[in-house]
Amino acid sequence: MTTYLGIDLAWAEKNPTGVAVLDDGCVLRHVSAVRTDDEIAAALAPYAEGRVLAGIDAPLVVVNGSGSRPAEQQLSADFRRFDAGTHPSNTGKPEFADGTRGARVAERLGLTIHETALEVYPHAALVALFGLDKILTYKQKVGRDLAHLRSQLVQLMRYVESVVTTGDEWSLLRAAVDGATRKSQLRVVEDQVDAVVCAYVAWYADRHPDRMTSYGDAETGIIVTPSLGHPVAVGEDPVQRAIQEYADRHPELVEAAARAASLVRKILDEAGINYLTIDGRAKGVASFAEKASRTEDGRLLYPDPLADIGDQLGLRVITYVRDDVEAVAGLLGAQLRVLDDRDLGELTASQGRFGYASRHLQVEIEGRVVQVQVRTVLQHAWAEFEHDIRYKGTVPAEHASEFDRRFTLAAGLLELADQEFSAIRDRLRAAAPAGAGDEGPRITPSELAAFLAGQYADAGWSRTDHYSWIAGLLPELGITTLVELSDVLRATDEDEIRTRMAYRYPPGAVRRLDDALLHQYGERYLALADNAHRLPLLTQRLARLRGEEPSPSG
Repeated sequence: MTTYLGIDLAWAEKNPTGVAVLDDGCVLRHVSAVRTDDEIAAALAPYAEGRVLAGIDAPLVVVNGSGSRPAEQQLSADFRRFDAGTHPSNTGKPEFADGTRGARVAERLGLTIHETALEVYPHAALVALFGLDKILTYKQKVGRDLAHLRSQLVQLMRYVESVVTTGDEWSLLRAAVDGATRKSQLRVVEDQVDAVVCAYVAWYADRHPDRMTSYGDAETGIIVTPSLGHPVAVGEDPVQRAIQEYADRHPELVEAAARAASLVRKILDEAGINYLTIDGRAKGVASFAEKASRTEDGRLLYPDPLADIGDQLGLRVITYVRDDVEAVAGLLGAQLRVLDDRDLGELTASQGRFGYASRHLQVEIEGRVVQVQVRTVLQHAWAEFEHDIRYKGTVPAEHASEFDRRFTLAAGLLELADQEFSAIRDRLRAAAPAGAGDEGPRITPSELAAFLAGQYADAGWSRTDHYSWIAGLLPELGITTLVELSDVLRATDEDEIRTRMAYRYPPGAVRRLDDALLHQYGERYLALADNAHRLPLLTQRLARLRGEEPSPSG
């Protein structure tokens, strides 16, 4: 058995160094970032037993006083057309005045230069291994923005995944790339990925010595790299092609997810539906790659990943109570084309157990399939915690049954809590206030909320900020007490408003009041300063209320 080490060695200890370990089967056993020689030795020493071969991305032998080494000149002659020329190394540079750091690290690990410690160059190796026309530009340079660096690094990681069996440590790196907001965060991952490439080059050199080229000589330094003209066959893999295409389109999907979230937010706000949060996301490239590669009985679960994986775009709507889950689902069904609708809470209950509860819809937005999860805040808390424990943590086998019981107990308790929250809201709706706030100069949001709960007992609860917003409009109409508001609403024909608006969803209390005020005050309501941002929408609604426009179809 042979162990293969990869070291993407920084020329100075102040910068991060990536280290990686592959086993004889090309399985990634370790990857991390360190800085000092002591840390490198500590990270790799546990694996440096038995037969060891290391690929080190750093000069190991430098004896020339200026210019480039022969190895660098020869390699650059072959790879310059791919933009894969090397940087010059010479003893005139402080880093090499007293020998090389690469040689010192090799000695610490008990390796012999040119025999068990090989100098490698990832840029050239990647070009040769994968038949690239140009190098992957994942390293920071002027003019390369975060999106470009991320897409190139993702592509590199995808190539690595096609030849190396990765694991949890690698998944964390993929997640870090997907979530990076600064270039420096990508740099930390980049060093570690390069280390895996170095280890793979060592593995490849050991398995395919006839496909390797050595540049330079033992006295002045040798760089080894896979030979041009013998790329590994990854281009014909349909899964890899799908992953590459998904990675290429991922920035566009991120923008599409943001637009989808904005649209759903607008739909729910317009209807007066109460919710806690609405979040949109595009499935991460690493997550897509993992799902696209899943098999069952030796067959791919998703033969055409780009078409078969339906959660590439996802939205999550978190409500306060269960009734609002139904309201959101109904509203989206009326406003959007629904491709699928599943109540996983009902499925769990039908099996006579407590557990995961969420409404899952697949809708079409801008011609794309979007998966929408709708659940209460308590259902969301249970689902997130359970997922983290079961899938991101490690549950000892001896505690598995106990954890199952405790999760089931928690699910049952949360279902009861959801029922109590609904009962509290229903009681508030039924309890109209007895003249609260009649003496004040204006109606407070809390007073208005309690009043509307009695006025529109069948209406959904609206968002807290919406009560504040519409309470601020009332003084502009000369309404400063609940008595005055009651008089205004008595003068409106609620049945006529319902008929003209033809609601196809349960409108919230604030939306009901909004329509009543629009019906009663007409153009005066349109002219309020705080309504300026929604004037076109209000104008359309006023036309419906007056019978001047067909009722909405959804």
